[in-house]
Amino acid sequence: MTARLAALPAAVLAAAALAVGGCGGSDGGKGKDGSAPAPRGPSSADLRAKLDAATKVTAATFEPAGDRTLREIADSLDGTGPQVSFATQTLVPGQDRRLAFGVIDEKTGFVYAPTAIYLARGENEKALGPFPAPADLLVTDAAFRSQNAATEDDPFAAIYEASVPLDKPGDYPVLAVSLIKGQRVGAAGLVKVTASGKDPIPDVGEPAPRVATDTLASAGGDIKAIDTRVPPSDMHDVSLKDALGKQPVVLLFATPQLCQSRVCGPVVDIAAQLKKTYGDRATFIHQEVFVDNDLSKGLRPPLQAFKLPTEPWLFVMDATGKITARLEGSFGFRAFERAIRSGLGVTR
Repeated sequence: MTARLAALPAAVLAAAALAVGGCGGSDGGKGKDGSAPAPRGPSSADLRAKLDAATKVTAATFEPAGDRTLREIADSLDGTGPQVSFATQTLVPGQDRRLAFGVIDEKTGFVYAPTAIYLARGENEKALGPFPAPADLLVTDAAFRSQNAATEDDPFAAIYEASVPLDKPGDYPVLAVSLIKGQRVGAAGLVKVTASGKDPIPDVGEPAPRVATDTLASAGGDIKAIDTRVPPSDMHDVSLKDALGKQPVVLLFATPQLCQSRVCGPVVDIAAQLKKTYGDRATFIHQEVFVDNDLSKGLRPPLQAFKLPTEPWLFVMDATGKITARLEGSFGFRAFERAIRSGLGVTR
């Protein structure tokens, strides 16, 4: 059967963006806790088994692209059905670009299975792949879970991540192939790569903007004014402008309570847990997004300084203040810890 490579319906794209993509400026469609309603998912035990299989993926699990086009690979699949939604919206040319995404089934919610990415410059162009996309877990230990947390019972418990070559600006048709109950099932999508010079967001290798971030002191002791997490995090002691150049910095832009998607709460929880491991070697800063925690008032100055159009975003700086990692949209433990270790100069 053929995995459709045509443009996806606008309604499907909107729903997928709400579920996985970064947050924007509208609060429509949120649940009582400020997040998007969770789709129905499998039982906890079933979910854990699927997540376990989805995290153990190699390229050898999938057929090489060979000389086939993306259309030919799509035509060779056993079925279609899920939709793919990309959590990374800001992409510039490079050989190893992080592509984070979710696979969503309109009947069962988020789909977790061994998954790989194929891509090309056009659906009838020679395809590249497979690029393995193991699931990266969003579930923290119970002690670090907020009211916005991902849990073992939450169908949104992980995000897929692949490292793919995007050598030139332009549109790239993408095919996510998952092995579900012994069948190869495809989900088609499109990613846009922007010319490097047109990306205003500070990138790896560049100095981080020396901007003041909100602290408990600057808020006059009112923690709720600068943190919508319940309970609030403990990452508001030091301003970025005072920390840069003194030791590595882990800077997370996220608003757990006001986020349109379900990724902002879990990434703050992950930061809180990783702070326990790395907090003596790096300064951890959580920065809220909207002025006075009001979507209608626009973005806080630190997000404007970093030119961020969406959130959540993670930036890690080394002891000189140079950016060593930036992650957008959604990131689990593996990606988050890898970013932290880049700022510490740890390669393994």
